[in-house]
Amino acid sequence: MKKLLDLLTAEMGQAFAAAGYDAALGKVSVSNRPDLCEYQCNGAMAGAKQYKKAPIMIANEVAKELQGGKVFAEVNAVAPGFLNLKLSEEFLAKYIGEMEAADKFGLEKPAKPKKIIIDYGGANVAKPLHVGHIRSAVIGESIKRICRYAGHEVIGDVHLGDWGLQMGLVITGVQDRQPDLPYFDENFTGEYPAEAPFTISELEKIYPAASAKSKEDPAYKARAMEATFKLQSGVRGYRALWKHILNVSVADLKKNYGSLNVEFDLWKGESDVHDIIPDMVKYMKEGGYAYISDGALVVDVKEETDTKEMPPCMILKSDGASLYNTTDLATIMERMKLYHPDKLIYVVDKRQDLYFEQVFRCARKTKLVEPETELKFLGFGTMNGKDGKPFKTRDGGVMRLENLIADTKEEMYRKIKEGREMSDEEAQAVADIVAVSALKYGDLSNQASKDYIFDIDRFTSFEGDTGPYILYTIVRIKSILAKYKEQGGDLEVAKKALCAAENESEKALQMQIAGFNAMMETACEELAPHKVCAYIYDLANAFNHFYHETKILAEEKAERKAGLIALLMLTRDVLETCIDVLGFEAPEKM
Repeated sequence: MKKLLDLLTAEMGQAFAAAGYDAALGKVSVSNRPDLCEYQCNGAMAGAKQYKKAPIMIANEVAKELQGGKVFAEVNAVAPGFLNLKLSEEFLAKYIGEMEAADKFGLEKPAKPKKIIIDYGGANVAKPLHVGHIRSAVIGESIKRICRYAGHEVIGDVHLGDWGLQMGLVITGVQDRQPDLPYFDENFTGEYPAEAPFTISELEKIYPAASAKSKEDPAYKARAMEATFKLQSGVRGYRALWKHILNVSVADLKKNYGSLNVEFDLWKGESDVHDIIPDMVKYMKEGGYAYISDGALVVDVKEETDTKEMPPCMILKSDGASLYNTTDLATIMERMKLYHPDKLIYVVDKRQDLYFEQVFRCARKTKLVEPETELKFLGFGTMNGKDGKPFKTRDGGVMRLENLIADTKEEMYRKIKEGREMSDEEAQAVADIVAVSALKYGDLSNQASKDYIFDIDRFTSFEGDTGPYILYTIVRIKSILAKYKEQGGDLEVAKKALCAAENESEKALQMQIAGFNAMMETACEELAPHKVCAYIYDLANAFNHFYHETKILAEEKAERKAGLIALLMLTRDVLETCIDVLGFEAPEKM
């Protein structure tokens, strides 16, 4: 169904045409003076020069054409030529009634749905997730859900760091601890153990210890590089041990991502494209794209319009080793071959901007993608502490993500127990759900590219622009609906009883609901979860204002009460749809 503003613009365009003017002048926008009107049209101002007429004369003629119509309750022409508009309550109620009956509240399907791959997460195998991983996971998950809701086919890929020297370091660290394992015996021909020779806790100690040692001991680093070479060359024992590292790490990553309601369709990594790199390099050489510079293989990606230095994209180092560029380009090549996406979105720290500009230019120049394939880098800012610097633990270290989640759940539990009569078990279950909203909304309500301050006190507050406030609003609605049922009301019958607003706060709530389609369309087009957050904050505020000003369950007229209940159900449904695309849910009570 058409967006509300499009319908109003069409109505206004007809009035301009009926008055003898260009219908294109009838563009309607939300009023920037809500104290005067709800919507406005400035077309008479734009048409004054074209028709050599005073704008107020044009505005008066158009206003006359709209008198007695069903869309606007009031149309006022005001000097020097503005058209101030107020919507008909009946028209608005009919519109949101159609939204309630339509699939996805009438959100129009895209004319040409796209196949989109979103690369987000960026976790490294054998390393715990830390607070620096939260933004990629939370933003990427939300964009995936928003684009799916809008009607596109979306595939989310975690793109693991599971190859290269870090794997050699882990293998060397394991060998130092357990040198007698069969994986290091070149003469071993039997079946390797099914169980990993380490736990995730042990694995997470092995890597930092090995990494630190390699920086101090050149001989140790040489051993790690040799282990990396053996792994990548396909030495049987090293490959078997690497699979254990991968399985143990991925199981732990799934658990941690799952606690934030983050799910990936693909768990591919750099290792998945290792075997296709030689063919890609050969293709780039034979195509005349790549050349040797100072011993390294590079592709020139600078353009005539560049205003700053754009270094070549390095494909292989002088010793023949591959780089991140190499695996990212090979991944693009594999994705195009396997999935034929229309769009690739990378949700990564904004400091990687130049790197991805190089990779994207190289992919286009070497024709790894189709000319029409969209390549989008969505760079995000950092999550900072109250000192304005990247978030750290009290002792200055990098906080593990699971500890941040645990701290937030603990704070949420404390606040829930403070003011509510709940068993410890129930309070903890509610706290776990609400804490996810606090973390995710706290992040997503900021524009992705901007840095933000992590403030656990503010994020876990039940007041203000926070996740818990949104959930509290939903739970309040659910509570009223439950009481209506207890009084003998039938929600299914009430759902069809939406009626025209009888006061300003009721109308304001209906108008907020009516803006859902335009907001969701924009959030998808601009890859902007913060637009969803801004919308539901306004919607929650509109509902709470309406709630405090309106008798709902105490309404004596049964038909009127049913109409109010219908409005509550629609508000709940829109809010729950929005928090779902943001990646969290509401409890039944709080």
